[in-house]
Amino acid sequence: MTAAIILLLLVTTERLAELWFARRNTVSLLAQGAYEVAPRHYALIMLLHASWLTGLWLLGWSHAVGLGWLLFFLALQLLRGWTLLTLGRRWTTRIIVLPGAPLVRTGPYRLVSHPNYLVVIGEIAVLPLCLGLGWYALAFSLANAIVLAVRIRAENAALMGLRDVQRA
Repeated sequence: MTAAIILLLLVTTERLAELWFARRNTVSLLAQGAYEVAPRHYALIMLLHASWLTGLWLLGWSHAVGLGWLLFFLALQLLRGWTLLTLGRRWTTRIIVLPGAPLVRTGPYRLVSHPNYLVVIGEIAVLPLCLGLGWYALAFSLANAIVLAVRIRAENAALMGLRDVQRA
């Protein structure tokens, strides 16, 4: 088994575990009275990420893994872990608003508004670069930028509504 296959297996497993974790948290939050905001773009996010990972399997499984890019990718995973631990049961892959819940302002959220999106932006570019697929990194980074522009605008609007309620 090549290093590229091992890396792709680990990333695929991580993504599937995240989907399970996100689904569990979404169901729990909805049961507590939360609601989803701007769900229409979610299918596009899922399509983008599934296409990205599928393409990496098709194009990168036999490539050598660049150590420098791999170390950068592992650093992104540390930030991802910190973000998920900070949000705990409030982390989902959807925009879920729990009325009355305070905004998270600890962990990486003390430093940046959307640390998870920084990780996603990095991963979309860096994992293909680990496999020597620079053109692939560029193409999916551009597509991801378009999708995240929609996503972050919707999430910021939802967060602004929460901030306004918390100030009242």
